[in-house]
Amino acid sequence: MTKFSDLNLNPKVLKAIDEAGYESPTPIQAGAIPPALEGKDVLGIAQTGTGKTASFTLPLITQLARGRARARMPRSLVLCPTRELAAQVAENFDTYAKYVKLTKALLIGGVSFKEQDILIDKGVDVLIATPGRLLDHFERGKLILNDVKVMVVDEADRMLDMGFIPDIERIFGLTPFTRQTLFFSATMAPEIERITNTFLSAPERIEVARQATTSENITQGVLLFKGSRKDREASEKRKVLRAIIDSEGDACSNAIVFCNRKVDVDIVAKSLKKYGYDAAPIHGDLDQSHRTRTLDGFREGSLRFLVASDVAARGLDVPSVSHVFNFDVPGHAEDYVHRIGRTGRAGRDGKAIMICVPRDEKNLADIEHLVQREIPRMDNPLKSAKPADDAPIAEAVAPVADKPKRTRSRTRKKETTEVAPAVVQEQPKAPEPTAAPEPKPEEQPRRGRGRRGSGNGGRDDRSDRGGNKVVGLGDHTPEFIGLSFKERIAD
Repeated sequence: MTKFSDLNLNPKVLKAIDEAGYESPTPIQAGAIPPALEGKDVLGIAQTGTGKTASFTLPLITQLARGRARARMPRSLVLCPTRELAAQVAENFDTYAKYVKLTKALLIGGVSFKEQDILIDKGVDVLIATPGRLLDHFERGKLILNDVKVMVVDEADRMLDMGFIPDIERIFGLTPFTRQTLFFSATMAPEIERITNTFLSAPERIEVARQATTSENITQGVLLFKGSRKDREASEKRKVLRAIIDSEGDACSNAIVFCNRKVDVDIVAKSLKKYGYDAAPIHGDLDQSHRTRTLDGFREGSLRFLVASDVAARGLDVPSVSHVFNFDVPGHAEDYVHRIGRTGRAGRDGKAIMICVPRDEKNLADIEHLVQREIPRMDNPLKSAKPADDAPIAEAVAPVADKPKRTRSRTRKKETTEVAPAVVQEQPKAPEPTAAPEPKPEEQPRRGRGRRGSGNGGRDDRSDRGGNKVVGLGDHTPEFIGLSFKERIAD
C-alpha cells in the first residue's frame, strides 16, 4: 500500500500530515500528487468526498516552500466556486503548511475589501478566491497575475453550473502561458472538456471512479409523494419530511436538508424549528458571518439540522453527517451526486432520502439514468395515519356543501309558492270594472313597444278598430301616415 512518505513530499509537509492522523493517500491523491510534483498539468476526475483538496494542496505547498512572493503578485492561485469551499481550502493550507513559512490570502464576497487589500499589498504565496471577487480586485488595480506559477481550478463542474465559465476563461487569459494547471472536477461535461482541451497542456488524466457515481456505502431511497391539493402540497411535504426524520430515530444524529430554492430553505428551516427540531438555514443571500457561524455550529455538533441550498452541496467536509434529505429533487442530475456525497465520507456509512412530487419525476428519471441504477422506493411514514389526517379535511369541507342560508332561502320560497293560491281564493271578489271612455288619439298610451306598459297583458293588438288593417304600425296612427298604406290596400 502506498504511503504519503512514498510520494516525495516536503518533510515538513509529511510531519503536518502525520500530526493530522493520515498515513495512506486516497486513490485520487496517490494518482495526482506525483505528476503535480513533476510540474505537469493534471486533470483529476473523482466523485465527491475522495480527498481532491489534498491532491493539490500537498504538492502546491511542497513546490512553494522555496521562493518569496512580491507585493500584489501571488505565486499561486486557487479558484473555488463558493465561499464555503474557498474557506475550507484555506483551512487545509493552514493544517498542512503549519511548518512551512507560506503566506495566503482568502478573497471571497461578504468580507471587507480593505482587509483583503492589506494582505495582497504585503504579497502572498497562495491566493484562494472565488472568481467574482478575484476579478473585482483585478479591475480595481490591486492585483497582478503575471507571476502565477501554479493555477488550481477546484470543482470545475460546479463552476459551470453557477455560470462562472466566462470568468474562468478570462482569468486563464490573465495568467502566464507557462503556468502549471491542476484541474479537478467530479463530472466531465462537454463544456468542461472544451476548457481542458484549450487551457491544459498534455495533462495527466487521473480518473479513480466512473464519472458521476455514488458511494457504495450510502443507502439511498426515494419517497414518491402527491399532495391532497395543490395549495396544501408544500405544507404536507414538510409534514412528510418530519415524519421521515422521526422514523429514522437516533440513527439520524445530524443531517443536511437540501432545497432547490433559497426561499424554500428559509421556510423549511422555520418549519423544523417551529416543531422543535434544531435547524438553521444557509444559502447565498445570507451574510457571510452568519453563514460561517451556522456552518461552524453544524461541524461542532451544536446544530443538528442544516437546511441548505446547493451552496453546501460541493466540497464541504463534515465527516460525521449521518443523513442527507433531499426535500426537492435537484434540477441537475449531477447535483444529486454531490448532495448525497456530504454523507458516507471517509469510509463511514450514510443514508440519503429524497422526496419526489409528480412534477419532479422527470428529474428523478434523469438521476437514475446518470447513476445507472434505480433508487429504491420508500413507503410514506404517514400512510397508516392517512384516514385520521383526512377526517378534519372532510369536516371542514362539509359545511361548505350544505350552506344553511341557501337552505332557508329555498324553504321560504317554497312556502310562498304553496300558500299564495289559498290567500287569493279567500279574497273577496272585486267588482267588474266599468268600461272607461276611449281616450283621444293624442291621450292614448303608445302600444307595441314591448310587453311592459302595453295595458293588455303584454299582447300587441295589431288590428285597427275602424276595420282597416295597418301593417307594421300600432293601433292608433295619425291619419297622414296611414294614407299611403290605405291606398295600397285598396289597390
